[in-house]
Amino acid sequence: MENAMRIEPTWLATVESESGVKVSACYQCKKCTVGCPLTFAMDIYPDQVIRLVQMGQRERVLACNTVWVCSGCETCTTRCPNAVDVAGIMDYLKETAIRSGMEIPQPKTYVFHRAFLNEIRRRGRVFEAGLVGTYLRESGELKAKLEDKTLGEELALGWAMFKKGRMRLFPKGIKGKTEIREILK
Repeated sequence: MENAMRIEPTWLATVESESGVKVSACYQCKKCTVGCPLTFAMDIYPDQVIRLVQMGQRERVLACNTVWVCSGCETCTTRCPNAVDVAGIMDYLKETAIRSGMEIPQPKTYVFHRAFLNEIRRRGRVFEAGLVGTYLRESGELKAKLEDKTLGEELALGWAMFKKGRMRLFPKGIKGKTEIREILK
């Protein structure tokens, strides 16, 4: 009975209360899944994640790849006829999985997620060169690229982006960093 699904009857209410999203409004039309550009990489579809949240299957949802594959493009949210913020729920589920100490099925995606949010907290916006450097170092990709001698390809791409004005050498801050940090608490 180790693989038995454990149902938490109050989890839907908790998710709705903490996220501010009325997940129970979803009636499974599947427009979110049909419009999602990343379903090919997901283990369960966005409409199924929402349904599992409605059914209180917390462990199954927090352990799935889908939450980490979601890029937050908000196509799902835009298409929802009942205004369920599916992308917002995916972000909420990522943070819940982290707080719960769940094993993250996509560890490199988690490293990227953490580096991205830390850039936003620090500067109020993303400094791409800093984000790439942090990701390469913390994910182990820097070591791997040094070993297989492909780091030069990454540097060439960065240089090409710099020449086209798509990547800065130095970060540019914004006003209101304090407000951004408050949002991300």
